[in-house]
Amino acid sequence: MRSLTVAFVWFCLVGAHATTASAAESVPPNIVLIVSDDQGYRDLGCYGSPDIKTPHLDRLAAGGVRLTSFYVTWPACTPSRGSLLTGRYPQRNGTYDMFRNDVVDFGVKLDPYRYAVSWEMVGGMDTREILIPAVLKRAGYRSGIFGKWDLGQLKRFLPLARGFDEFYGFTNTGIDYFTHERYGIPSMRRNNEPTTEDRGTYATYLFQREAVRFIRENKDRPFFLYLPFNAPHGASNLDPAIRGLAQAPPEYLAIYPEPPSGDRRAQRRRSYMAAVTCMDAAIGDLLDRLDEYGLAQNTLVIFLSDNGGSGPGDNTPLRGGKSRMFEGGLRVPCILRWPGKIPAGTVCDEFLTALEIFPTLVQAAGLEPPVGVALDGFDMLPVLQGRQESPRREMFWQRRGDRAARVGRWKWVDSRAGSGLFDLATDIGEQHDLSDQRPEILEMVRGRFAAWKRAMEEAEPRGPFRDY
Repeated sequence: MRSLTVAFVWFCLVGAHATTASAAESVPPNIVLIVSDDQGYRDLGCYGSPDIKTPHLDRLAAGGVRLTSFYVTWPACTPSRGSLLTGRYPQRNGTYDMFRNDVVDFGVKLDPYRYAVSWEMVGGMDTREILIPAVLKRAGYRSGIFGKWDLGQLKRFLPLARGFDEFYGFTNTGIDYFTHERYGIPSMRRNNEPTTEDRGTYATYLFQREAVRFIRENKDRPFFLYLPFNAPHGASNLDPAIRGLAQAPPEYLAIYPEPPSGDRRAQRRRSYMAAVTCMDAAIGDLLDRLDEYGLAQNTLVIFLSDNGGSGPGDNTPLRGGKSRMFEGGLRVPCILRWPGKIPAGTVCDEFLTALEIFPTLVQAAGLEPPVGVALDGFDMLPVLQGRQESPRREMFWQRRGDRAARVGRWKWVDSRAGSGLFDLATDIGEQHDLSDQRPEILEMVRGRFAAWKRAMEEAEPRGPFRDY
C-alpha cells in the first residue's frame, strides 16, 4: 500500500502553491475517459507484462497513479459500461445483462429485417438513467464519444439522447475491425445515422482521428471525451479464420515475431498484442495533442479495461478471465493522471471500483450529483492523493446464476466455473478455498451479499429486465 505519509507531504507542498494556481483551478478540468475492451490485467508494460509494448500508457502511469485493486461491476462489457457511465450497480440501473443476439454463436447470420426486430437491436438502457455527460452539461462541457457504445441502438438509447453532443462509432457489442460489420450487419453510425463512409479503415485509426479532431475543436472550452475502443476484443465475424481474432494492422503485427504455422493460440496472442500496441499509439497521439494545446495540466485522463482479459489476454497473477467471477474477470488495470492533483509515478492498492468514477468526475467539475439518484460510489480523489484510505469495504457481483462478493480482504465466489472463500491478502490467485476452515467468515460474507440483494430489489425498478 502506498505510504500515506509521503503522499500527505506531497499534498501539502502542492497546497503551498494554491494561491498562484487559483485562477487555473477555477476552470473545470477537461476529462478524457479511455476504455479498452477485454484487456488482460497484466497486458501493459507498467503492470509487468514481459512481452507487450505499451510505451504511451506506461508514460501515462509515470505521470499519475496506477491502481492495482480496481474492480468493474460485471465480468463482461454491457453492464460494466452501463455502471461506468451511471455510477450505479447494474442491478440498480437495470442493465444487468447483454443486449446481444446469441444465435450468432451458432453461425447464424440474420438478414436486416430479422436483425431490426432482434433483442440486440431493440434492447437498451432505461431512459430514466442519468449518464455522466448529462450532468457535465450543467458546467458547460461539450461531450463526445468515439468508439463502442453498447447501451442500445434505437434513437432513444443512443449517445445523443443521453447527454453526448457527438458520436462516431458502433452501437453494439463487437465488430470486424475493417468492415465495421457485426456478423455481416453494418454497425457504424455518425451521431444517429448509419454510415459506411469509412469502410475498410481500421477501427482504432478512426476513433483516434475523431478524438484528435474533437480535442482540437474544443480546446478552448471544457470537454468530456469518452473513448471506448473495441481493441483488443475479438472480431465479430462469421468467417472462422477471423472470428474471435483481435485484428491488427500489418505495421503493428510486424512488431511481434510471427508464430509457427498452425499455432492458433500463438497467432491469436500476436494479433492481440498488436491490437493493444496500436491502441497505445492512438492514446499517445491524444496525450501529445493535450501537450501541444497546453491542456495536459488541466485534464484528468483515466484509462481502464471494461472487464478482465479473454482468450489471448494475460491476467497474471489473477485466476480466470472475462465472464468469470474470479479476480481475473473483475479486477482490471486502471490509470489516472491529473497533474498537480494526483501525485505522479505512484501506485495505489486501495480497494476502488468503477462505481467511483461518476462521483469523482462530478466533483472534479465542481458540480453536485443529480438530485434523487442513488449512487453506489464516492469521490476517490482524496484516496488517490493519499489523504485517506478508501471508504469502500464491500463489492458485490451477479451474472445470471453466478455470484461473488468482496468484503474487506475476503472474496466469496459461487459460480459454475468454481466456488470458494478466499483471503485476497495472502491468496490473490484464489487458489486456496477456506470455506471449511473459516465457516464464520463464509457466513458473514454471504450475509452481506444477501443484504445487498435485498437493497437492489428494493430500489426503484429499472428496465429492461426487471418485472414491474
